[in-house]
Amino acid sequence: MVDGMITAGRFVLRPVRKSDAGLFAMYAGDRRVAEATRSIPHPLPPGAAENFVTRAMARQGNEDVWVIDGSMQGLAEVLGVISLKRMDEAQFNRDQSEIGYWVAPAFWNAGFASEAVRALVTANPQKNRTIFAEVFQDNPGSARVLTNAGFQYLGDAETFSVARNARVPTWTYLRKLD
Repeated sequence: MVDGMITAGRFVLRPVRKSDAGLFAMYAGDRRVAEATRSIPHPLPPGAAENFVTRAMARQGNEDVWVIDGSMQGLAEVLGVISLKRMDEAQFNRDQSEIGYWVAPAFWNAGFASEAVRALVTANPQKNRTIFAEVFQDNPGSARVLTNAGFQYLGDAETFSVARNARVPTWTYLRKLD
């Protein structure tokens, strides 16, 4: 990992830049993307993408965010986003995080999410011992991304989706790294 960048074959995972806000707004504003996440609202409110960029660039919270950037290989500059959110770090120091990701619909079914997850797990920039993940049960493609990256199924749960304004059944996964 150099300057926060992680090489991942057809793209790099790089820190968020101010110039990403427009593409974030376009992609995250797509109902299909928002409804596959817990936290992206639909419709996307004005300024939401800019606020996300500001938070991601500040790197002061418990979440590290990378852009899936294919521009060095002639692909789109923003293919999607991937993040690691520390879990109970201040309280328990368990070296655990939760991975989250989305890929813009124009780039679905091309293996970008699988490559990004594998690259981030391999780099392990937060020095985690365990990484958790959660996907909506109506998104089996995202579940395949995790199992292809060595995550093990833990069980069923549910969470609230802002875009759907509803509780959604989920599958929970984990990947041990030690």
